Amino acid sequence: MITATEQLETYLAAFSEFQQKALGRDPAWLKKLREDAFARFCEVGFPTTHDEDWRFTNVAPLAKTPWQLPVETASISREAIRDWHLPGAACQLVFVNGRFARELSSFGDLSTGVRVNGLADEITTHPGALEPHLGRYLNTQRDAFAALNTALFADGAFLHVKKGVVIERPIHLLFLSTGGEQRLMTHPRNLVLAEEESQVAVVEDYISLDSGVAFCNSATELVAAESAVVSHYMLEREHVATFNISTLRIQQARSANVATHSVLLGGGLVRNNVHPVLAGEGAECLINGLFIGNGRQHLDNYMLVEHASPHCGSRQFYNGILDGQAHGVFHGRIIVHKDAQKTDAKQTNRNLLLSDDAQIDTKPQLEIYADDVKCTHGATIGQIEENALFYLRSRGIEEVAARKLLLLAFANECLDRMKEETVKSYLESLISQHLFGMGKAATVAKARRKDEGRNWEEVG
Repeated sequence: MITATEQLETYLAAFSEFQQKALGRDPAWLKKLREDAFARFCEVGFPTTHDEDWRFTNVAPLAKTPWQLPVETASISREAIRDWHLPGAACQLVFVNGRFARELSSFGDLSTGVRVNGLADEITTHPGALEPHLGRYLNTQRDAFAALNTALFADGAFLHVKKGVVIERPIHLLFLSTGGEQRLMTHPRNLVLAEEESQVAVVEDYISLDSGVAFCNSATELVAAESAVVSHYMLEREHVATFNISTLRIQQARSANVATHSVLLGGGLVRNNVHPVLAGEGAECLINGLFIGNGRQHLDNYMLVEHASPHCGSRQFYNGILDGQAHGVFHGRIIVHKDAQKTDAKQTNRNLLLSDDAQIDTKPQLEIYADDVKCTHGATIGQIEENALFYLRSRGIEEVAARKLLLLAFANECLDRMKEETVKSYLESLISQHLFGMGKAATVAKARRKDEGRNWEEVG
């Protein structure tokens, strides 16, 4: 067993090695940002279930694993990633083990006023332009994983959309992990800047190219200026041997409209952090998600929505489908600050459990310090409606297909909130394939329970 001291020594060695490689490359402000973040990580260490924000998720298996940073760039051909392209994307930036692979990327025909690049390249060529934003929004004091990412990120995506520019098609950021028998940890860092009245959609897509054990700790800072319209998609479909911690920090100015959509299908232990701050009057934010777990997957969704200005609105809708011994978590926290009068916030979490061993922990939470607000929250847990299933079976639909139809209808509640049709269609196809396997497994499980003299139970 690795002790806390041994854990710290492992990361201290990794940080020291990382600093040596970055010597003379990072500007002074970034060097200090990294040092402060690592000092904070050393101070607090990994979170435990005694921390309220992590009470349902035990990261001890992750903390005890002796991870190593990638020492060389993996060799991958364009042919190997052909199946991972997003149809209709304006461009695709590819990252292998956290590092930008320009030779695998496709820049398409982007309009004037848009800049996409690897973050490491931008730090080298335009450090002054990054200083006002990079690391200025992510809270390394309250989040150890954000601190670790800030200390150790080597690369990531940079996207800057100038004032008034509208990008009609989504930008695809494809993050590939591959390490074979190595236990690699990567810390991708993304910065998205949308200036006044601009419009853009961004898709973060995380994929494993092999079944190796891996740890991906990503962080994205998304800045939406006045009246900007931004859609962000998080698609996690890595191998079940993967640990994935992702953090999306959104900063919204006056009348900015941001929609963030999360679809979690893969990974063994997944933590999806979404933290929007509605800092400007009249800002609007949609936080929409779907998580589907099977086997022993653990999928944790933590939403922290801060209303810091008046006349802002936020909506949270998260649906979960869990089978086998999967464990899902929804912790939605809304904070309405004192000056955020006329806030309108809603939070909803709905879950389906397809087996007796599946588990969901749901915790809607409101903290209101203003006196003129409209805030609601709610959560439901249930199973497939047997009457609906019987109706479909009576119409000649076999049980596996009938279950898939009901599950897809439940998933479509989230898909229907997505406005980018190309992304929506792509995700619908992925989810349909995923649910077919779950529907088939649920039918087999039901038959087994029937043989054992047990009945399908309703939970409501």
